[in-house]
Amino acid sequence: MKRILLIALLLIAYQGFSQEDDTEDKNNLQVFTPSKLLNKGQWDIKFFNGLYTQTRQTGQDNSNGVDIPRQTFFTSTLEVFTGVSENNRVNLGVILEYRSNTLGGENTFSVFNFGNSNTSRNGLSTIAPAIKIQPFKNFGNFSVLTALHIPTFSGSDNTGVFLDQSAWALQNRYFYDYTFPSGKWQLFTELNTEYSFGDENSFANKTLLLAPGVFMSYFPTQKATVLGFVQHSQRVGGNFQQNSSSVGFGSKYQVTKVLNVEALYSKIVRGHNFQGLGNTFSIGLRALF
Repeated sequence: MKRILLIALLLIAYQGFSQEDDTEDKNNLQVFTPSKLLNKGQWDIKFFNGLYTQTRQTGQDNSNGVDIPRQTFFTSTLEVFTGVSENNRVNLGVILEYRSNTLGGENTFSVFNFGNSNTSRNGLSTIAPAIKIQPFKNFGNFSVLTALHIPTFSGSDNTGVFLDQSAWALQNRYFYDYTFPSGKWQLFTELNTEYSFGDENSFANKTLLLAPGVFMSYFPTQKATVLGFVQHSQRVGGNFQQNSSSVGFGSKYQVTKVLNVEALYSKIVRGHNFQGLGNTFSIGLRALF
C-alpha cells in the first residue's frame, strides 16, 4: 500500500508540473467541485491525508468531556476516478484507505511509526469500488456517489487496537454546489449516508450514519480559495448511537493547471455517547487531467 501511495504521488506531481506552463484560464478549484462529473476519458486522482488526535471525550450523557490518554488516528485515502460515458454523466472509480492508529497516551506523531503493538496498529483498512452519476440531465450541479467499502483486515473492530470498523459499509454521498453571480463565492453542500452490515461483532453493524456538511468558499484570486465549514455526524440504529458536530476552515491552491493542494483544520465542538472531542489536521493533493 505504501508503494501504491508513493507511485500515485509521483504521478500526480509529474502530471502537474509537466503542464505548469499552460496558460489556460479555467480554474479547476471552482469548476470541478465534488458535484461535477468528469468528461469521458478524463481522470481525477486525489491523495488525502487526515490526522485526528484527542485527549478528551464525552461520557454517555455528558457533552462537557472528560480527559483521556491521547488517541491518534491517521487516515490516508487514495481516490481514482475516470469518466466513462459519452454524455459525461457516469464516472467509475476506486477508493483505498490506509490507517495507522495509536492509543494509550502515545504522542501525536507516533502514528507515523506505522507500528503494530498493544497500543498501535496500521494497515490497509478498506477498498471501495465506486460509481458517481449525474441523475438529472439539466441539473449539473447535483451528483451522487455510491461506494461499497469492503474491509481488508482480519478480526473484528473490537479486538485489540482499533483500526477501522470491520462491518461492510454501503455509502451514498449527495453533492450540490452553487456559485454566486460575482464568481467570488461558492456554496457547497454534502450529505453522506452509510449503512453498515455484515459483522455482528462490529460496533457499527446494522447502523446508519448520516453526516451533512455545509462549505462556503471565497476565491480571492483565480488560483486560490479559502473556506469555512460546519459538519454534523449522527449514527442511529443497531446497538450503538452516537453524534457529534464540528467546525473548520482551510484553503486550496491551484499549483498548475492539473495539480492543486489543500489544507484543512477542524475541531469537534460537541458530542454524545463517548464521542471524542479532538482536532483534525488534513492535507491533500489532487490531479485532474
